[in-house]
Amino acid sequence: MSDDEAIVRRAAAGEAAAFRALFSRYRTDVARLVYRMLGPVADIDDVIQEVFVQVYRSLKDFRGQAKFTTWLHRVTVNVVLMHRRAARSRPTLTEEAPHDVVADQHATAPDEDVDRRERVRAFMRLLGRLADKKRVVFVLHELEGMSPAEIGEVVGAPVLTVRTRLFYARRELEAMLGDEPALASLDLGFSKKAGGT
Repeated sequence: MSDDEAIVRRAAAGEAAAFRALFSRYRTDVARLVYRMLGPVADIDDVIQEVFVQVYRSLKDFRGQAKFTTWLHRVTVNVVLMHRRAARSRPTLTEEAPHDVVADQHATAPDEDVDRRERVRAFMRLLGRLADKKRVVFVLHELEGMSPAEIGEVVGAPVLTVRTRLFYARRELEAMLGDEPALASLDLGFSKKAGGT
């Protein structure tokens, strides 16, 4: 039994210290995925907290048929999708990323940082225009590095369906690049990837 499996079993049995260990170990991964799926929203910490509330409530039902990280991704995706549905009528109040979510620790010149931030915001706006099912597979594959088979386990869909959604997500994003001046000159290589993964 791996260290992760032991912690998961102890947490599922109600051991508070084990659940805190899971939270500490996976909070950054969950925060990154939530940010990549939702973009810069004011209540991102609330969404992350809700993921772990759901994990706490559902951990006793985790049977180990999939890896814990796959199950955790599934819980995270479901919480994010519920949040997106509930938030459609609410305005976005901020465009600041939480300090512990931003992965780029390299120092850049102020003008380069401004350009990079604008490209990130522009790309997040494009992602926000994708249908949820396409956005989820795109984020999980292109930004989280998951294989189509792993994504299929997360979203409960056959691999062929995942590949199809990924194909159309790439195609739609490529078509929308011209709508964002900060991205218009970029070639993100989607058309080269459109046929495969």
